[in-house]
Amino acid sequence: MYTKNFNQRGSRHSSYKGGFSRGAGPSRFSPARGRGGFRKGPPGQYIDPSKFINKAVITEVAEHFVPEHNFQDFVMDERLKRNVALKGYTTPTPIQDRAIPHILKGTDVVGIANTGTGKTAAFLLPLINKVLANPKEKVLIVVPTRELAIQIDQEFRAFAKGMRMFSVCVVGGASIGKQISDLRYEHSCIIGTPGRLKDLISRKVINLAFFKTIVLDEADRMLDMGFVGDMRYVVSLMPKERHTLLFSATLSREIEKLVSEFLREPVRISVKTTETPKSVEQDVVRVSRGTEKVEVLHGLLRQDDFSKVLIFARTKHGAEKLSVELLRRGFKADSIHGDKNHSRRQRALGGFRDDHVKILVATDVAARGLDIADVSHVINYDIPATYDDYVHRIGRTGRGDKRGKALTFIE
Repeated sequence: MYTKNFNQRGSRHSSYKGGFSRGAGPSRFSPARGRGGFRKGPPGQYIDPSKFINKAVITEVAEHFVPEHNFQDFVMDERLKRNVALKGYTTPTPIQDRAIPHILKGTDVVGIANTGTGKTAAFLLPLINKVLANPKEKVLIVVPTRELAIQIDQEFRAFAKGMRMFSVCVVGGASIGKQISDLRYEHSCIIGTPGRLKDLISRKVINLAFFKTIVLDEADRMLDMGFVGDMRYVVSLMPKERHTLLFSATLSREIEKLVSEFLREPVRISVKTTETPKSVEQDVVRVSRGTEKVEVLHGLLRQDDFSKVLIFARTKHGAEKLSVELLRRGFKADSIHGDKNHSRRQRALGGFRDDHVKILVATDVAARGLDIADVSHVINYDIPATYDDYVHRIGRTGRGDKRGKALTFIE
């Protein structure tokens, strides 16, 4: 129970008891009052706050996923298999088990999977193998955010270690001069965000006529961020005979349209089971009228099991203000948001990954794609704008075979 150490600051201010909040139905939070709930999709569609609650009961799962392969079974270069083994990978996740054989054959793939399911390795491993088989092959990976691009680049380097295969990461907020310099050296893979890719293409530093493989990762997020025109521009500059992979957490009408435009007779692989991960226990924290939210938060963060906490705020200013306040109160906290430059954002993420920082306050820039190990709790200090944002926020915990908890503050 979260209340066991919830004394002094915040102890009298929250009705959160560590279990279901039974009063969270629509009668308590009417759309007219606009308190606690949020909207999904078209304006006017109300989302019941009970969506924030999902008690994860630890029981034996009836339906165990039984992979058809282990990593050694895949028809891949032995050097690549050794690097996979060095990372401790033995059994593929569902998306890896289903997608890798098709990508190895050169088939176009649409992959729909919950966040944290291992889809980065699902496309990187067969594509690295493709380059090993033909060193002239060039791969382009397009992602929505700089953090995700950097993460994929790090994964690429680990899998390709010792094979004289090089990648270049091109993202906004970092020195374009260094990226131009890096692109002049031999490379097999470019990983980038749409805006910086367009910039480098316009400067004639990147020639996509030589790239016959493209990955569009987090395609739904790129749509949300207004990058659909950029995606079409990039794809239009590639050869018509190409290998195209598209990964998304959702399959909307807009995504279906992109699939029909970009892919040729794709294999569709869906391992998405529920909207929110079953490994994440979800609940709400009610804040009484007249109570300071930060006091309630302080009381929660003092508890021992809140060991590595990602807190989401609505605005850049709010995220920075909250992280400064938590630092003042003695917590090891930092923030990541759009007003921070590239190096400061990476420093904050690095500190959180390495456990030098225990609490990271973020805007939704960090909500998708980031794979940070062992996040014990996600706290929605401010309610997200849409239900999709909520799903992606809480997907930062309970990753892989770990369990996690997500709490949403309701005033």
